[in-house]
Amino acid sequence: MAWSICAVDVIAVVDKAMGRHGVPEHLRSDNGVEFLAYAIPDWLAEKKVKTIYIEPGSPWENAYIESFHDKLREECLNCEIFGSLKEAQVVIEQWRLEYNAKRPHSSLGYKTPEEFAARRLDCSPLRSGYALPPGRTIERNQNIKPMAELYF
Repeated sequence: MAWSICAVDVIAVVDKAMGRHGVPEHLRSDNGVEFLAYAIPDWLAEKKVKTIYIEPGSPWENAYIESFHDKLREECLNCEIFGSLKEAQVVIEQWRLEYNAKRPHSSLGYKTPEEFAARRLDCSPLRSGYALPPGRTIERNQNIKPMAELYF
C-alpha cells in the first residue's frame, strides 16, 4: 500500500517474486502507466521475460486477479474509511493474512491458499502458469506464500 506506485516499485516487487518463485516465460499486466514506462519493458527484456498486455475493458483476460480485486474491494476497502496510509496498510495486511491463511476457498476445495499451495508442492508440479528454471527444485515444507500476497 502506498499513495502511488511507480515503475521502480513494480520492478522491486516483481523481482522479489521472481526470486521466490522463479522467472516466468511471460508477465501479464494491464496497461497502467507504471507497466508502460520504459523501465519495466527494458528490465523484463534483460530478464528475457515476454509481456502480455490485457486489452482495456477486457477483465476476462485476467479473471483470477479480477476476482481477487472484487473480493478485496467488497470485503475490505468498501467497509473502511482510512484515516491514514498507515491505517490502510495495517487493515489491508490483516485482511490479506485472513484471506491467505485462515479462510477456506471453495475454488481450492475448501482449503486456504496456504494449505492448497503446501499440498500442491507436496504432491505435484506447480500450476502457476510457468515452470521453474532448469536446475531449480522445490523442497518439501518450503515457506512459499500464496500468489495473492504478490498483489500487495
